[in-house]
Amino acid sequence: MAEIIQLREVQAARERSQRRLADHRNLERAITLMRRSLAAAAERLEHAPVAEQGELLDRIEKLTAMIRYGMHLLGETPESSQGEG
Repeated sequence: MAEIIQLREVQAARERSQRRLADHRNLERAITLMRRSLAAAAERLEHAPVAEQGELLDRIEKLTAMIRYGMHLLGETPESSQGEG
């Protein structure tokens, strides 16, 4: 009976590992897309009329925050000067 339980535990651990790997890959793809969106927004900002710049800056701030959070989830948090005095 103990062998059956151990096999179930091993299988469950394997499935959790596979889900984590899939989640990691999905998060990496999401970060890549957000970086592309950030680059596109920054490029548009250069020639945008003043009336559109506020919206673009908001988008840039949100994308930057989401990218930073995604990197944190992946364990790749870059050193940040925010909050340092």
